[in-house]
Amino acid sequence: MKRTMSFVLVLALMLTSFSFAAAQDEGFTCPEGEATVQVAAGSVGIEYEVASEQADRYMELCPNITVELVEMPNEATDRLALYQQFWEAQSGDIDVYQVDVIWPGIIAEHTVDLNDYMTEEEIGWYFPDMIAGQTIDGKLVAIPWFTDAAGLYYRTDLLEKYGLEVPTTWDELTTAAQTIQDGERAEGNSEFYGYVWQGNNYEGLTCDAHEWLVAETGESFIAPDGTVNVNNDAFIGALERAAGWVNGISPEAVTTYGEEESRAVWQAGNAAFMRNWPYAYGLGNAEDSAIAGNFDYAPLPMGATRSGACLGGWQLAVSAYADNVEASVSVAKFFTSPEEQKIRALSPQGANPTIPAIYEDPELVEANPLC
Repeated sequence: MKRTMSFVLVLALMLTSFSFAAAQDEGFTCPEGEATVQVAAGSVGIEYEVASEQADRYMELCPNITVELVEMPNEATDRLALYQQFWEAQSGDIDVYQVDVIWPGIIAEHTVDLNDYMTEEEIGWYFPDMIAGQTIDGKLVAIPWFTDAAGLYYRTDLLEKYGLEVPTTWDELTTAAQTIQDGERAEGNSEFYGYVWQGNNYEGLTCDAHEWLVAETGESFIAPDGTVNVNNDAFIGALERAAGWVNGISPEAVTTYGEEESRAVWQAGNAAFMRNWPYAYGLGNAEDSAIAGNFDYAPLPMGATRSGACLGGWQLAVSAYADNVEASVSVAKFFTSPEEQKIRALSPQGANPTIPAIYEDPELVEANPLC
């Protein structure tokens, strides 16, 4: 896709690129003394492996600091509950937390103010709105690490096989999913389903429901005037449609699915469509994937008003109870640095950067179609 930009925006991106490139060239300053930094890291897809490689690069650069990753639950709701136990105990067992984009108000009292450890230039690398979103009462509680938005994965080979177009509405998706499911099962694949998504009782289902609500009404759960926007016929109809998918075009077990359970069915070649985050793109094209080269990614379907996709993403926050705050901040800054974000974006995990200038990197533009 060709991009058109005003001269001012191009100039701004060039200056930002020069700014962080110059900072990288000056070298990374390691903290003094020896320390061990415990990082609470996710394990969705190959996320944990990618973070482990980052830890190795940091320790090669700063051999006086040991970085130990602590594997966290996949589902955000479970992870937050575990974090809250650490915070209630004011525990120093975790020094750096991987935190969700919607948690800043929850975590603020338990984290250090990163404004005290980052220069204005460093903070200026990141999307301003992301920095603003992680700022509570003037306190920068976390550094944006990677971002994403949900989309619709679809089997290009199966759309061609059944003479179908990429669905642009939820009703079209329902019909196309049923058509492909019926055809594949008639050919002997009784495990094939039309559509997989996140139906478990956790934050992922909240995201799904919010997308249906926005698609049908054009508004979020809480309208600008403070009204709770769920008791209307359009949204109720969307919920009933989704309920009708269960044990229809979706497995009965979809009500227990998180992101990884959905991806497992999809990547095994047993679904025509999937709602998921960008991380599944690179993994779906891996050598061991049954669907490599036979799928693509599109915006989520529209409802009565528009298409809606939840903005996701993760940040790194330094615990106020860390034994060595300086070392912990150093690790968090390294993991979220421009060079490291580019490496992550180029990995099979395909994490989208939180630094606008990286999106103009020719290598990334060519290698990652979702950036």
